[in-house]
Amino acid sequence: MRSVRLSRQQDMNKGTMGVGFVLVPGAGGIGTPYWQHVTHRLEDAGHHAHVVDLPGGDRDAGLPEYAMLIEHAIRDCVAPVVVAQSLGGFSAVMACARVDARELILVNAMVPEPGETPGDWWEATGAIDARVIAAKKGRYSVEFDLATYFLHDLEPEDAAGVFADPGVEADIAFGQPCDIAAWPDVPTTAVVGRDDRLFPVDFQLRLLRERVGVDATVIPGGHLLALANPGGLADAVMSLAG
Repeated sequence: MRSVRLSRQQDMNKGTMGVGFVLVPGAGGIGTPYWQHVTHRLEDAGHHAHVVDLPGGDRDAGLPEYAMLIEHAIRDCVAPVVVAQSLGGFSAVMACARVDARELILVNAMVPEPGETPGDWWEATGAIDARVIAAKKGRYSVEFDLATYFLHDLEPEDAAGVFADPGVEADIAFGQPCDIAAWPDVPTTAVVGRDDRLFPVDFQLRLLRERVGVDATVIPGGHLLALANPGGLADAVMSLAG
């Protein structure tokens, strides 16, 4: 199992000013390359970026193990703000229910109900129907493939990196429940990619209102928002974190 990988500034930053952003990836768990452009921008602005790499390919590690790694990262931060991408929403919510965080920011995230599994989430929320409707309207393929749904708005170098190593998510996590009794008592906000083809923007806005009662900041970019629009995402999370 890979451990939490923290930014080079962690040791020197404890006790100094700035927000500690805990950056959680989605399915596949490869955090460091996914968040790299955002990390640099946050650190250049005087904040601290703590990237969590999750063991997505480990057949024996799932949501409880992911949540534990996020908890460790939260405890290592000053003024921790958890930023969770896609599937990372499930384990980030579990971690925030157990340890204190200043804020939770969901990014193109799967927003769970208490006890819901990621496998059940798709039908319960209507995510697949929403994706197909958006694909027909946008005149791109309704059949999922990496290039159409994840790489369509990335720079060639970033697209090549994702294509070469998209990360593997073992089945175990999809059958495990979001182990919370209720949404954690932590201020929750969201950033949504206007051009997300996997979770279309209208679908995400509805889900966030229904399940968490929040509106989202909408910015240009697709599902892999930290690569598609790292400047916009960094600015959004810094603004939301105050």
